[in-house]
Amino acid sequence: MKTYRTGFLLALVGNIVFVVVLAGLWLHYRGAKPAADMGLQTPTSTAQASTGAPPASAETPLVPVQISAQRLQSIGVKIGKVERKLVEDEIRTTGNIAVDETRLAYVQVRYSGYIEKVFADATYQYIRKGQPLFTIYSPDLVATEREYLVAKQNQQQVAQSTVPGVASSAASLLDAASERLKQWGVPSQEIARLESTGQVQQELEFDSPVSGYITERNALPSVAVQPEMRLFTVADLSSVWVQAQVFQNDLGRIKIGDPATLTVSTFPGRTFRGRVDFIYPQLDTDTRTAKVRVVSSNFDLQLKPGMFVNVALKVPMGRQLVIPASGVLQSGSRQIAFVKRSDEYLEPREVELGPRVGDDFIVLRGLKAGEQIVTSANFLIDSESQLQAALGSFVPPPPGAGAASAMNVPQVNAELTSEPNPPNKGSNVFRIRLSDASGSPISGAEVSVTFFMPAMPAMGMAAMRTPVALNDKGNGVYEGSGVLGSGGTWQTTILAKKNGQTIVSKQLSVNATGGM
Repeated sequence: MKTYRTGFLLALVGNIVFVVVLAGLWLHYRGAKPAADMGLQTPTSTAQASTGAPPASAETPLVPVQISAQRLQSIGVKIGKVERKLVEDEIRTTGNIAVDETRLAYVQVRYSGYIEKVFADATYQYIRKGQPLFTIYSPDLVATEREYLVAKQNQQQVAQSTVPGVASSAASLLDAASERLKQWGVPSQEIARLESTGQVQQELEFDSPVSGYITERNALPSVAVQPEMRLFTVADLSSVWVQAQVFQNDLGRIKIGDPATLTVSTFPGRTFRGRVDFIYPQLDTDTRTAKVRVVSSNFDLQLKPGMFVNVALKVPMGRQLVIPASGVLQSGSRQIAFVKRSDEYLEPREVELGPRVGDDFIVLRGLKAGEQIVTSANFLIDSESQLQAALGSFVPPPPGAGAASAMNVPQVNAELTSEPNPPNKGSNVFRIRLSDASGSPISGAEVSVTFFMPAMPAMGMAAMRTPVALNDKGNGVYEGSGVLGSGGTWQTTILAKKNGQTIVSKQLSVNATGGM
């Protein structure tokens, strides 16, 4: 009894503790939710606000870029041209050689009989038109030839008869026997021999009706044959079919009569010509391809049925506006081309492109024929454009600064240091010391430093911009703190103004530690 009472008390205490813990958790989360509703920022949102980074889906704006001709040459910028020209697309696929079904011939007889001798006795043996294939004995054929001879003799005997209808009846019997021989496919020379000799031939020689290769043979000595039996199949391989497999999304660009080229690994360096003859109306649900039939000449018989070939289908597209493919910068969801407006002035322009044709892109919108575009070092130009867009365009040097200012050489020295040194991903303290040409400190200026990293669409990373305003600490030293959102190389611009005029506009690169 005592043991039972002790167990009951322990269970009661455990339940009370459990209820207290649940109540505490409920109060904790209930208190956290209003804090979030009141606009309290999480560490992640605070970091985004301090870095000024746009959301991942936003595109960094671009502005025209002014770069000296010497710098364009040093970074390897090349210029291409927007032009209109006749273009044709190319669809590359594979296929197999097949026999041209329109050039197949089947050898059959129209009467029953027995094969005696076979002259064409091997598959893929080449035969010519008129060449003997076999001899056949047919009781029906022999009987019909005898009827023909009897009808001919009767016609001759009653030709001078004065009895009405006798001569015409004999002539009709002869015509009927002759027509039956013709309907059975007996050659005209055999009928002529029958008339000239008056002798019935027990074995009839059957000749090939076409020239080609024997692809099927069922004619064997002493075999009984019927009219429906296929004795030989002869294929003319001077023209062949190529059954090419074309993906569904390419079918709309192909039409009957389009040219095609064929290459075979057996004959390196050689190209065979063909044309699209038929597009099959059924799609393979497993491969999402349809068969496209290409007809190709094969007079030298190099293309064999069953051979695997590479097929290039030419798709004429008429006269189109095109640019070199290297002149397009794929920037996230945009396609950018940098148009040369003068020797030192490049304008970024968003373009709409059609399909790629060889080394070119078809331009649908955004460019005109005759314009010049950058075809190399596009990424460097894009980075420069993003940087100048982030800074609100490039700030010109102060008036009267001379040629040195025009070359972006500062007349005031600006030295950037950080704590830690080098800066890292996260919070940093930045200091800039301003001094004139003689080394004397400059105070009372408005100083800011802007860190910028271009977007990296391939890595799913948006552009980042971190402006930091510095406070005057005296003796030419300016200090401020800022958060870098990533490690890596930051394009940095130091801007200092005094009395409303810009005294320093300096650009440099700063390497920060830490991951991306």
